[in-house]
Amino acid sequence: MGSRRETPRDDDRRTRALLDAADHAFDRAPDSSLSEAFQDVVLTGLGTDKAAAAAGNYPPRGHNYPRR
Repeated sequence: MGSRRETPRDDDRRTRALLDAADHAFDRAPDSSLSEAFQDVVLTGLGTDKAAAAAGNYPPRGHNYPRR
């Protein structure tokens, strides 16, 4: 079985799929403060990851994309 290395394009495709799924999942208003807090954490994490990638800071220095 051959090994396959993940590329920035693979990572970008997966991140965009996660953002699309989050948009769909959080389409309605949170029904409790716990739901609202969870939504805030998830969206902040996804947004931060995308912003780091756009700034050229991902993956961090000394790290490569993980192998599958």
